[in-house]
Amino acid sequence: MKIAFSGVKGAYAHIAGEKIFPGSECMPYPSFGNVYEAVRKGECDYGVLPVENSFAGDVAQVMDLLYFGELYIAGVYEMPIVHNLLGVKGAEKEDITRVYSHPQALDQCAGYIREKGFEQCAATNTAMAARDVAAAGDKQAAAIAGREAAQIYGLEILEERINEKDDNMTRFVVISREEEPLLKERQAFSMIFTVNNEAGALAKAVTTIGMNGFNLKAIRSRPARELAWNYYFYIEGEGDIKSNAGNRMIAELKWNCDVIRVLGNYHEVITLD
Repeated sequence: MKIAFSGVKGAYAHIAGEKIFPGSECMPYPSFGNVYEAVRKGECDYGVLPVENSFAGDVAQVMDLLYFGELYIAGVYEMPIVHNLLGVKGAEKEDITRVYSHPQALDQCAGYIREKGFEQCAATNTAMAARDVAAAGDKQAAAIAGREAAQIYGLEILEERINEKDDNMTRFVVISREEEPLLKERQAFSMIFTVNNEAGALAKAVTTIGMNGFNLKAIRSRPARELAWNYYFYIEGEGDIKSNAGNRMIAELKWNCDVIRVLGNYHEVITLD
């Protein structure tokens, strides 16, 4: 199989893709949108996209792709993220004056960067930052990225575990053209809906989900494109939405919701080593 991810080899999405689909060919694409299109057009069988970080929050662009697109979620995985300070061979920590990484990675290491007084430089991807630092060969420049990126691009780890929280986790969704889970179990689901413009509509929708026996794990909102100050809601819940109870819940939600789209019904969230 061919698995699409955003960035270059050594990116966290690349690492997650190799863990989820061992032995498959992981294909790099320059952006989240390109990954989505690669799966939609059939260039790749699945795509791996980061949807949320436990420290920095939602990845808004991916949320919008899920809402406005036509693909499904085949599984959700979470992976510990360990950021390291990577420099060219021969560099010392004392040499570093500026660091390159993805904005979320810079945010996750903000305390360390502030303490050291480093200049921050945004990069498209953590692994791209490592690749570019290696290519430049500047001892004053460092990348913030994973251990795998250091191995791939020949960088040295100047300091390990520089992220502010040890429990830094990123959640990845596997996107697919088919509404079928990677594993047979249907223990969790993702769904998007918009509510009618009337008092209590959102509260009624949430109550409907609970009254039909589904445990709501998360709810997030994003602005809708069609109309200013309107929002869509992304939810994650526990249970089989393809069951009779799930069918009843969706039928009842239609009384309060303008748009309802089930993104996926899949196995429980799996933590990658």
